[in-house]
Amino acid sequence: MNIKRTAWLSVVVLLVLLIIYLVYHMRSKKPLYYWRTTTVEKGDVNVLVTATGSMAADTSVDIGVQVSGTVAHINVDFNDHVKKGQVLAVLDTALYYAAKLDAQATLQRAQVALAEARREFVRAQKLFDNRVSARADYDQALSNYQTAQGNVTSAKAQLNKAIINLRYCTITAPISGVIMNRNTQVGNMVIASFNSPVLFTIAYDLRKMQVQADVDEADIGQIKEGQAAEFTVDTYPNEVFKGQVSQIRHQPVMVQNVVNYIVIIDVANPDLKLIPGLTANCNIFIAKRSNVKKIATNAFAFHPPVEYISQAPLMTDSMKTYWLHKIKSTEELQKRQIVEPIGVIGYLWIKKDNDVFPVSVIQGLNDGSFTEITSTLTEGTEVATGINHSAHAGDGQPAQNPFMPKFPTGKK
Repeated sequence: MNIKRTAWLSVVVLLVLLIIYLVYHMRSKKPLYYWRTTTVEKGDVNVLVTATGSMAADTSVDIGVQVSGTVAHINVDFNDHVKKGQVLAVLDTALYYAAKLDAQATLQRAQVALAEARREFVRAQKLFDNRVSARADYDQALSNYQTAQGNVTSAKAQLNKAIINLRYCTITAPISGVIMNRNTQVGNMVIASFNSPVLFTIAYDLRKMQVQADVDEADIGQIKEGQAAEFTVDTYPNEVFKGQVSQIRHQPVMVQNVVNYIVIIDVANPDLKLIPGLTANCNIFIAKRSNVKKIATNAFAFHPPVEYISQAPLMTDSMKTYWLHKIKSTEELQKRQIVEPIGVIGYLWIKKDNDVFPVSVIQGLNDGSFTEITSTLTEGTEVATGINHSAHAGDGQPAQNPFMPKFPTGKK
């Protein structure tokens, strides 16, 4: 009986010792981290402002009417090339021709009355000089003569007005160009008013086009005249067109309760591929660095967990103390919704074997996806950006701006 009790006690003691060993082993065992990484690379960093706009002719003219009437003839159609002074349309001239004849007759009567008044004035002047007639008769003859002169001048003006109105019945092209729009048909009645109807629209030269891009108020301060721009249009999705900012219009435009400003981008169009009205997805280049060392921007937002830093083999005690304090301070600021000012000094966590350690770098241009860095780090250096749950999880990729237009790369 004692033997059995002793055996049971031995088993219990062994189990207790085994549990103590396992607990101690689990506590002392260093956790294994699977770092998600990216690499330092060389390339270009471009700061862009994206915008959407529409194509328009560099110069276009809307042609209306200065007199009312019925359209009698139309000599041009859509896409016709016209020269300055060419007749586009003619209104019915019957009423205006009759008005001209009436004005001519009025002028003729005024001239006859002027001749009679002149003769009366000459006779009255002779009689007055010979002291035969009174001063009042002379003054009346002079007044009649001057009134007749005024009537002739007025009649001439009315005749000129009738001739001009008759000439306005013939609608001519004010510039050479292409007929982009025609808003009338033969037989239509057009009425000249403060809001005269547009009969034709002429584009001066379609080899010179412009993009009228809507730029958000948050980005307009970065736009300057002379900046380069690139854009694509849906009809040529694999072709990139180049232009230059020529004007920033200060008149705000509300688009879905968002303030936008129109930026004009001049574009050469020698092969006439671009036509007015096409939607353009634009990139305006604000700044550019070529062939520089860069890293995915999200690498600067990463730091290892506190548990790792406390036991990090590649960090000194002072470094551990600094980072533990920095992480705690950052968390406190985030709880209070205070954002730390961004400086030019940043830290990257460099991967070495299965561990990471911090290295300071100077941050340069940031395009949202990549940040230019100045450092002794070499191209290909692995930089931690996160922690995977397993060794088979893929490395992180630089974040892409979801609003950036996808320009063709030429890769098949």
